[in-house]
Amino acid sequence: MLRSPAFWAQPPGLLSDLLWPAAAGWDAAGRLRRALARADCAAAPVICVGNLVAGGAGKTPVALALALRLAQGGAAVHIVTRGYGGRLGGPVRVDPARHDFTAVGDEALLLAARAPCWVARDRAHGVRAAVAVGAAMVILDDGYQNRTIAKTMSLLVVDDAYGFGNRRVIPAGPLREGLARGLARADAVVLLGADASPRDPKTLGIGATLPVIPAVLRPVAGDRLAGERLLAFAGIGRPEKFFATLRELGTQLVETRSFPDHHPFRAGEVDELLRAAERARACLITTAKDIVRVPAAHRAAIEVLEVEISWRDPDALDELLRSVAGTRETA
Repeated sequence: MLRSPAFWAQPPGLLSDLLWPAAAGWDAAGRLRRALARADCAAAPVICVGNLVAGGAGKTPVALALALRLAQGGAAVHIVTRGYGGRLGGPVRVDPARHDFTAVGDEALLLAARAPCWVARDRAHGVRAAVAVGAAMVILDDGYQNRTIAKTMSLLVVDDAYGFGNRRVIPAGPLREGLARGLARADAVVLLGADASPRDPKTLGIGATLPVIPAVLRPVAGDRLAGERLLAFAGIGRPEKFFATLRELGTQLVETRSFPDHHPFRAGEVDELLRAAERARACLITTAKDIVRVPAAHRAAIEVLEVEISWRDPDALDELLRSVAGTRETA
């Protein structure tokens, strides 16, 4: 996957205008696929966690946080994900001791470290496999645009700093589908910020009638990095978010290196990064999603910044989750 172009986050300009016909074709093709798909109804509630933009919204941390919260309430929760970048089509239950990112993808490894997780190209088959071994509830990581599985509830994750970019469809903008149609299928929005004062959802184009659950993506034990000289690298949807977080923690960020999303790091690349960090008298640091794509022999020399979701209004979240069993299933 390529890096998100900078113009996607800017007001529409000449390049976006030139790509508008291709965007219209992309959107039309997506609408046709969804119209022709037949939704499979699962034997257990399915909560879909997705987004409308390409990469970097925070779906995976939110899916994991929801799974942990439901599990704390006694629910037998499994996660189903596509396993982007992995070779296994599934359905297969992810075993971090046996699988690596080349088999199941980086996101599946992060999820499976904390909750039962299945990789399945065919989402319906993955959900059925999870239910067959005892899942009483399934969280679908991504799959918002996939209509082959009926969803009991669909949650859209929105980064309140990025919003919907220039609000145009790929390749003219970051949207996977038209904004109005995408929002219309959501049951609620998880508005994900990095501080205590999120933007008004209306400024992002989110209507007043759509429930909004505010949340914060926080570093875990980030205080330990204050004052540290760091060379940071990342191959995620928007690496600049990671770099900005490090600066906010008070680190001395001497250099940053960006790679395409899901980039498989080669030993030679990591050796060069380690040498660059040594020359700069800095520590090499990356994200939890990136470290699983680093050769195992190099991981001990690299610092990892873990992140977690903190819910600003846990009661509102719990009320929403309690309503899942009675929510009408929609494709």
